Amino acid sequence: MSKLILSLDGGGIRGAATTQFLSHVETELKQQNQSIRDYVDFYAGTSTGSIIALALATTDLTMSEINDLYNFENAQEIFEPNKGLFEIDGINAPKYEVNGKTNLLRKSMGNATLDNVGQDKHVLALSYAIEKRAPMAIKSTIEAHRSLLASDVADASSAAPTYFPTHEMDIPAQSEDDFFLVDGGVIANNPTMCAVSEVRNIWPHIEMDQIRVLSIGTGFMTRKINGPDSKKWGAAQWMTHGHILDVLSDERVVAYQAMAILNRGAYIRVNAELQTQPGFQTPPDDAMDDVSRKNITRLKSLGDF
Repeated sequence: MSKLILSLDGGGIRGAATTQFLSHVETELKQQNQSIRDYVDFYAGTSTGSIIALALATTDLTMSEINDLYNFENAQEIFEPNKGLFEIDGINAPKYEVNGKTNLLRKSMGNATLDNVGQDKHVLALSYAIEKRAPMAIKSTIEAHRSLLASDVADASSAAPTYFPTHEMDIPAQSEDDFFLVDGGVIANNPTMCAVSEVRNIWPHIEMDQIRVLSIGTGFMTRKINGPDSKKWGAAQWMTHGHILDVLSDERVVAYQAMAILNRGAYIRVNAELQTQPGFQTPPDDAMDDVSRKNITRLKSLGDF
């Protein structure tokens, strides 16, 4: 029997395109009295993708309700500018306060834990433990992780460096010390390969030709980075002009790997260039934090497209 992975990329507010697309999928399935949850065996997410994956895997929120979370008012609460004095936001301090994001995640996900995932189903959220210099896959397949609040895991996975503060988290039986975690996009903005590896571990009888993946991106950036100017850049310029975090979180190598190892047609990648193209004349901004009302509307249109 095959296993279906739902793999969701990071991308900040651009996750609005992901939830809009999945809402269309859910609408189609409802015509057969079914839902996304009836089909998915393994949920995997990075950053904003982890928020969606955890909501689907551990809560009773409908796909429509998850989509509604990505609205203008919530975005203003999450991306609340840092009010610290004598700080240059995003340069010598996080660009945004964290309380809005933390509070909204807790309110939306309540007391759901990784233990709430359905029977014979699993969920994985990617983060990175900076003190240990190690990837951190927080997952329902580890017994010690199952007691963790889904909202706390989502908060850690979406703690994008320069945008939000590092997330401190106690992970039982993992270490006596707390973990200091940042956004999983620094190691794998597309979590597909992590999910495929985990499926092979927990269901060893499943062969590679029995694994199927629906992998959803948040839009592919096409904004040109100035090559000649980059020869003179230092750290500050790479942050402000080179958008180094976006460069490091480019997901295409993972898509290439997945298509190479899985059967032809078993890896479906849903993504689109963030530029004007036939059938899509008003692309959204590629910034992960453009939370203007107009841009969120355009992100939903990207999901429609």
